[in-house]
Amino acid sequence: MNLEAVKFAAADNLWSAIAPELILGCMALLLLVLEIVLPKRHHGLIPDVATAGVLGTLLGLIWNWNSATLGAETFNGLLQHSVGGQLMRAFFLLSALLTCGLARVSMARRPFPRVEFYHVLLIVTAAMMLLAQSTHLLMLFVALETLTIGLYILVSYYRTSTASLEAGLKYLVMGALSSGLLLFGIVLLYGVAGNPTLPAHTENSMQYAELAQFLVANQNSFLAALGIVLVLAGVAFKIAAFPFQIWVPDVYQGAPTPVTAFLAVASKGAGFALLLGLCGPNGPFASYSWLVTPILTAMAAATILFGNIAALTQHNVKRLIGLSGVAHAGFLLLGVAASRTSPMAIGAIYFYLFAYLIASFAVFGVMTHLAGADDADQELDHYAGLAKESPFLATVLAVGLGSLAGIPPLAGFMGKLFIFISAYQSGARWLLAIAAVGVVISIYYYFGWIKAAFFETWSPPVDAAGPIRPVRTPVGFFAGLTLGVLALASVALGFYQGPFGDWLTMR
Repeated sequence: MNLEAVKFAAADNLWSAIAPELILGCMALLLLVLEIVLPKRHHGLIPDVATAGVLGTLLGLIWNWNSATLGAETFNGLLQHSVGGQLMRAFFLLSALLTCGLARVSMARRPFPRVEFYHVLLIVTAAMMLLAQSTHLLMLFVALETLTIGLYILVSYYRTSTASLEAGLKYLVMGALSSGLLLFGIVLLYGVAGNPTLPAHTENSMQYAELAQFLVANQNSFLAALGIVLVLAGVAFKIAAFPFQIWVPDVYQGAPTPVTAFLAVASKGAGFALLLGLCGPNGPFASYSWLVTPILTAMAAATILFGNIAALTQHNVKRLIGLSGVAHAGFLLLGVAASRTSPMAIGAIYFYLFAYLIASFAVFGVMTHLAGADDADQELDHYAGLAKESPFLATVLAVGLGSLAGIPPLAGFMGKLFIFISAYQSGARWLLAIAAVGVVISIYYYFGWIKAAFFETWSPPVDAAGPIRPVRTPVGFFAGLTLGVLALASVALGFYQGPFGDWLTMR
């Protein structure tokens, strides 16, 4: 490569376009420096610094929402600064901010180092933000593996807990399998698109735009089709879609509750941002809709049914919320499958993700306050009598679960409604019937949880060897304020979508 080419490549590196990610990376390094510099008695301030850094980055992103680089392709085609990428950046930052709040409550009960937790959380969040903007298969893989390796660490963070270590090991094994599938698919696509004997072959087939040109010109390539299927299989693991959801119950139960919340919301959001980038109307796989749409449709139907039916028999709430999250992935897959023909599908997916974030963190906030030192042991019986002992937590729980169930007039209902309209516009009428059955099933186990909180009473065991309910953590001012805002947001978005409604016309 000559000097002029190097200068041209360097000139395309718009560092201002990834300023939020750079800030998070610098903040992560700053936390490690503060741990060394500050006296040990002041280490309690480091979580505050991490939280303030995430909050400041989020506010800065909102302030510079319509920046000069919006719509630009940067770093020689590795990233594209788009409206959808901005939305997902805000999504990941908000998820990280709320996870920091949960960690403050949860980690106070265990004598584990805290600085490393926040350090890894910031790195994973930055990787997710880059993943949502990637337009290159190499960038996709590097960002995805960075966040996945960070999640391996966070899932097994409670290293003295057998359940946490088991969850980390299972997530590692299944994650390695999915990474292998994804990488094999990328290699196949790169190899076949660079074949000079085929039309529209390209030397830079890692880039979405050039790969799309090749796939348009080669509609029936077996190797390209196989590569697409393997890439979709690797992504399906990240979003916990059937048949790659087998890891969910054990990992969700064993992971620390803040990590479970981050996995359920942010990791799922990252997977769907990636899936939209690949399979959306402007994605490289759009010309292979004859293959992609049936796969996504069948996967959506199976995921909705499996997640809801499997959740019916669960008594551990972390396993229940994990399997219900599988069902929510099915609803979102329904929107992705409809995105090629429905004008509102992509906006519906974004709205659903934010509604899911608000409701999920409200529920996880209540779970964090009710969990004991053994984070994995959270049973439905522990919620008996919650409405009498803490009406505030019981109300937040009811609003969050009602939104997840899709009960009007909460935000979750509107999210499902928009997804269903998108599916109807795309002609997937039979899939709507399966989705409706899934909603009905979910009402049973969500309301079983609410029933335990409002209509059952806790009776201490007569036998000293019987189950003992964990000691509940009092709700602090900021935690209570956050939970109240989340509950109110679920109600408000159900009545009025405001600027969120503009997403429904976004392509």
